[in-house]
Amino acid sequence: MQAALVTERLLVSLSVAFGMLAVLLAGIGVYGVIAYDVTRRTREIAIRMALGARNRTVLGSVFHQVTLMVLPGIAAGVGGGLLASAAVETFLFGITPRDPWTLAAAALGLTVVAFVAGYVPARRATRVDPALALRAE
Repeated sequence: MQAALVTERLLVSLSVAFGMLAVLLAGIGVYGVIAYDVTRRTREIAIRMALGARNRTVLGSVFHQVTLMVLPGIAAGVGGGLLASAAVETFLFGITPRDPWTLAAAALGLTVVAFVAGYVPARRATRVDPALALRAE
């Protein structure tokens, strides 16, 4: 029995490893794009803070950008997952190919990864000193 399941276990191990790598790369990508956007908007953020914007407002602005990136990605991912479900049906044990809970868990997991990746640039945006940022330009 052990020998018969070696191929399946290897396939599962590789799938998990590549899935984790994909999530890591997605998080790094979101971080890079949001960090670049915050750097590019430093002057705008400084002006807003000089005019009295609160940290919460700046955080909200940055997280709004994260949301605008995540929603189309989730829609495409769920759509692609539904289209590819027939191809991976033989590898699934204990769930159906179009299990809504699994799709929701994957979407929620990637949303959490994206917001965690966006948190560092968002916190950096709230610490912008308006005088220094405006003087640097």
